[in-house]
Amino acid sequence: MTHPDRRADLVLEGGGVKGLGTAGVVMGLLDAGWTFPRVAGTSVGAVAAAFAATGTDSATFREVLGRLDLRRIPDRQVPLPLLSEGFSLVARRGAYAGDWVRDWLLRELEDLGVRTFGDLRREDPGADPADHRYRLVVTATDVTNGRLLRLPWDYPRFGLDPDEQLVADAVRMSLSIPFFFRPCTLRNADTGDVATIVDGGVLSNFAIEIFDRTDGRPPRWPTFGVRLLPDLPAGLGDLVPFFGVPMLPAVRLLEQVVATALVGRDQTHLDRPGVRERTMTVDTAGTAITEFGIGPEERRRLIEQGEQTARDFLGRRA
Repeated sequence: MTHPDRRADLVLEGGGVKGLGTAGVVMGLLDAGWTFPRVAGTSVGAVAAAFAATGTDSATFREVLGRLDLRRIPDRQVPLPLLSEGFSLVARRGAYAGDWVRDWLLRELEDLGVRTFGDLRREDPGADPADHRYRLVVTATDVTNGRLLRLPWDYPRFGLDPDEQLVADAVRMSLSIPFFFRPCTLRNADTGDVATIVDGGVLSNFAIEIFDRTDGRPPRWPTFGVRLLPDLPAGLGDLVPFFGVPMLPAVRLLEQVVATALVGRDQTHLDRPGVRERTMTVDTAGTAITEFGIGPEERRRLIEQGEQTARDFLGRRA
């Protein structure tokens, strides 16, 4: 049962397969009667955010999650292991197509009554003037123009009507792990220019401030954040390959530079007053970001870890 005072905006971090922990947190909050006026997410966090934004209950959320076949997410464009990945990297700039997860999202969201961002519009007279009136925001990275995209807010930059854009397409953009999935493109309807779009985590994996008011008025309800990756340096192994393997100091420095570029901005923001107090971190140690072949026990463990994280967080707030 929901409670009128149990409203919170949600911001969900990216983290690949670790995102099962995020799903557990969302279900834990729903079970406790919380509702979400607005939800934002990056990469796999965008997947959970899209379903949370539909207003679905915990039971339906769990059913949707049960239909997600992780093994099909890395979809080869040619049915030849290794050869397919190599060919796709060279020819299409990503080892896997990413079509299966996009089509799965489209079907599941349509079953919940959501196809375009127009289906997620919200009217709120008391909102911040900068509020763009949508229940969902997903982040992606425009590497052509060097900027973070907040979709649907930034579709007008491309001459596109946000209400007409498919939610599944925006989430797929946010999921575009560089070199793992084929990057997406956005064509400017006015100029014809094409931008290449990759994972939102390249510029901001945890945009906890995205719903903070800009007009100086106090928030009417809190924003809860959900993280999957520990702070650096502990989280270095989650972000860079071959972590812990002896290598030249220059290569180790390159790893550290890349990891800091990916999460340094968000990690710095976490140290601002009050930010960590509204943030949950799910312990997903032992599961790699792209470990799509995990078994049912590991899958269940991650979800249960997220649910327990939500219960612990709410217990501290009581």
